[in-house]
Amino acid sequence: MSLTMPTATVEGIQLTVTPFRPDAVIGTMALPTLLQLVPSPKAEEDTRALKYASGTLRRHAEVRALVQRMLKASQKGRNVVSYASYIASGINGDHGCAWSTPPITLWLDGHPGAVSEELVPGSGIRTVTVLPGSPVVAIDGETQVTAWHELYDNPERFGTTYQKLSAVRVPFELYFGLSVEDARQIFYDRNVEGVPVAKNLAMSMDQRDIGTQLAHRVASTVKIEHDGKIIPFAKLVQARKRQLTKTDPEVVTLSALRALVITSLHGRRGLGLSSATMHEDALPEGVTTEHIEQQLVPLLSRLIARLYPHFAARSAVSAPAVLAGLGVAAHQATSWAASGQRLTEDQLTSLLDSVRWDRDARFWDGIAASANAVGVLNFGGGAKDAGGRVADALLHPDTEYGRKVRGW
Repeated sequence: MSLTMPTATVEGIQLTVTPFRPDAVIGTMALPTLLQLVPSPKAEEDTRALKYASGTLRRHAEVRALVQRMLKASQKGRNVVSYASYIASGINGDHGCAWSTPPITLWLDGHPGAVSEELVPGSGIRTVTVLPGSPVVAIDGETQVTAWHELYDNPERFGTTYQKLSAVRVPFELYFGLSVEDARQIFYDRNVEGVPVAKNLAMSMDQRDIGTQLAHRVASTVKIEHDGKIIPFAKLVQARKRQLTKTDPEVVTLSALRALVITSLHGRRGLGLSSATMHEDALPEGVTTEHIEQQLVPLLSRLIARLYPHFAARSAVSAPAVLAGLGVAAHQATSWAASGQRLTEDQLTSLLDSVRWDRDARFWDGIAASANAVGVLNFGGGAKDAGGRVADALLHPDTEYGRKVRGW
């Protein structure tokens, strides 16, 4: 008696996908499937462990090295833990709906073992089967893949559970049948061709950033008269761009207003924090959101309302470095100012009333701006570069800088 052998059945990891090119599909997969399909890039860079790894893993590492950069000793590698923490917070519901991870771009070195007919006629939806041992590499989104591995290896470290991770669906796009050269080109295009968002602009979109929250809060609190109408100052804040142009109807950028808030909170230390994301755990010691709401928001609101004519005139006060220095000065009127001379709000406004805010080289050249041969000012210096000089000029009228900004 002899047994009949089974008909040829392709075995492997089966993915439900929709084609968008003859050689590319999109879909979602369960997290454990992703981790089985794409080994941990971090593990593949451990040469000692790789020496004793399976041949399949070693071959995968060789293919990955052809199209990816190293994680080790790079900013990419240093981002893994923070990315994993962000994902875990999202899964746990800490961010509500306001969180996202981009689809991971995968490259299969070869072709699928099988492609089914359409599951629903006319829909394009079908299954592809990736054969065991076929190298699948993340050519874009590898930091995310590594973060998912870190999460799944030790979910307790990030405050989540296997149960929550097992329910995750990861969006992906999968390219196959491409040469190594084509895969490398996609890597290049994804990482170089796109125009990166300026960091200050990106932060102005971060609604969890305490500086951004407070900048919006202050701008909404101030009411000013504009074109015969009383409107919130927020309507004159440019939130989409880092710099104003002559044709913009707004009078200040959100990133510049944020610099004012950060330095008002932290004083001179805030000059170094103005380009960093800041959440509530980074507030000055002993300062609570109640302190901010009761003291800082009203203080800055009154200052902006008082200086509004200078904002409307597009004077020096709208420059990021000047606002950063103004924030350092305003910090001295808060109850948590730990160094320097404490000021009352009246003393602060008295110091500011004598300042010449005109965009004139006689007042601001060498302090917050640099003048060219014909005296035209460039306020290109940021908070870190010039904010300290501006603060000194505002707080100390009897110094060289203090006399200069007052035209004395």
